[in-house]
Amino acid sequence: MRELHLQFLPILVAAVVKMALGALWYSNALFFQPWIRMSGISEQQVRQGLPKALVVDFIGSFLMALALVHVIRWGAAEPNNVIAGLFVAFLCWLGFVAVATVSTVTYERKPLKLWSLNTGYQLVSMLIMGAILAVWG
Repeated sequence: MRELHLQFLPILVAAVVKMALGALWYSNALFFQPWIRMSGISEQQVRQGLPKALVVDFIGSFLMALALVHVIRWGAAEPNNVIAGLFVAFLCWLGFVAVATVSTVTYERKPLKLWSLNTGYQLVSMLIMGAILAVWG
């Protein structure tokens, strides 16, 4: 089995960048109002659950960065290449995130626009994380 030497700082930075993008993506400046309308929850519910949600999201973002750097290091012929990081991130998003979450549209009858908004955030954040982790991770 190949041994991977991972650096903690790039993984942490990728997770923080994902959180920062989420703060921007779901802000009033971008998609908060459409998201709140389509999600079926109130602004008060968002505010009440925000501290716990941010902790859980940060842990998830860190784990996503950790998994993504492993896939980049194991799977890419040239793991220090931005294009390789973007490609691996896109494939992980397509195969795991997009496919796993589309059931919110098909089974839960959530709006396709809501799914697109949420998975669009995941795609952009994973591409950015993939680029960071490929070059620096």
